[in-house]
Amino acid sequence: MLGRHTAAGRRVALTALGALVLAGVTSAAAAEPPPASSAAQTVGADRPPAAVLRALERDLKLKPGQAAERLVNEAEAGVRAGRLRNALGEHFAGAWLRGATSAELTVATTHAADVSAIKAQGAKAAVVKRPLSELRAVKKKLDTAAIRVKTRDTPVWYVDVPTNRVVVQATKRSAAAAFIKAAGVQSKDVGVRLSAQRPRLLVDLIGGDAYYIEGTARCSIGFSVTKDQQQGFASAGHCGSKGDTTAGSNMAEQGTFQASTFPGKDMSWVGVNSGWAATADVEGEDGQRTQVTGSVQALVGASICRSGSTTGWHCGTIEQHDTSVSYSQGTVDGVTETTVCAEPGDSGGPYISGSQAQGVTSGGSGDCTDGGTTFYQPINPILSDFGLVLKTASGQAGTPAPEDNDAAETWAAGRVYEAGTTVTHAGVRYQCVQTHQAQGAWAPSSTPALWQRL
Repeated sequence: MLGRHTAAGRRVALTALGALVLAGVTSAAAAEPPPASSAAQTVGADRPPAAVLRALERDLKLKPGQAAERLVNEAEAGVRAGRLRNALGEHFAGAWLRGATSAELTVATTHAADVSAIKAQGAKAAVVKRPLSELRAVKKKLDTAAIRVKTRDTPVWYVDVPTNRVVVQATKRSAAAAFIKAAGVQSKDVGVRLSAQRPRLLVDLIGGDAYYIEGTARCSIGFSVTKDQQQGFASAGHCGSKGDTTAGSNMAEQGTFQASTFPGKDMSWVGVNSGWAATADVEGEDGQRTQVTGSVQALVGASICRSGSTTGWHCGTIEQHDTSVSYSQGTVDGVTETTVCAEPGDSGGPYISGSQAQGVTSGGSGDCTDGGTTFYQPINPILSDFGLVLKTASGQAGTPAPEDNDAAETWAAGRVYEAGTTVTHAGVRYQCVQTHQAQGAWAPSSTPALWQRL
């Protein structure tokens, strides 16, 4: 959630933020960002698997060394963007990355007086008309309208932070105009992007690799998870319904869908039997594996890679979060759009940025021969909605505490924290900088890349 401040309190926070960074002063209450190496070490960006680097160089056309530099820059930028989000409060209008090595971080605000504080954090400042909260309110109206009107010719709509507007992707301009009107939104508040592409769910009814649902449909395993003593994996909701049985790629009995949500969201999880063991591994290029170390959400413009049972390992960049997609089977809200390609059968497969889990494949358009667009269901809502713990290399997440517990504001490993959330740890208040599921080794007092002391 976005932090809100009184006008006076916000001015003090921004002034202190800029002044302390420029002066190089260290203070427990300061919003001074940690060194880039600290952020990179927290999320494992300083030690990426070789397979990740090779795929990034291939798919993003990077020179040798640029992929490693990019991952470190993205980790450090996420911290700066998160701290500025908290400091700017209701004036925050989004953040995004640009450049071959993601060296350029831009943070948008609706208040020109914030520019100096943004620049003091080493970011470019963009002064825009609409805060992120207003853009999300506009998109919410489109979400509501999509429940009652047909969206076949307006299959995608999203918040586009670099252009500071909500965008509707449509097959024809008249369809976009009708959808916008039905939502009760001013046409000046929404941009239109014309495209003949209609995203589809990437499930294959022919069969092949990965895991099978009820002996017919095929999807890809996402991330290993646990719930209490039950092991399993997260995947896409459209892959199966609660109670459906699954078999592994070897056709051996595997497990049962414990929960599934589709449409609205596209998430599910499968509990496996004793013949299967949850690991932190993701299948990479040429059979090599990379390990997941957490679920810190990446910024718009950050690099991302996907693994799937049909097309294997491919990389690209994050286009935008908070996207809605209208498939022929129903509308899904809150997914993330990427430039990574995928094909039928890749559904449910994992997306990672560096070693951080991002989400599972929902759908897309195009293919991996000519290129395409994909959408993933973010992993943190899956973990939160179903009470799951992500399996990581450290294995230190713990069991999530109930959200309605009296100690809900006390930091606890295993709980998913949204950027801007405040908690208490060891008697001290902290504010979340980047959305993530808390790992046991990520206590607020020792991870300034994720938590800001208040």
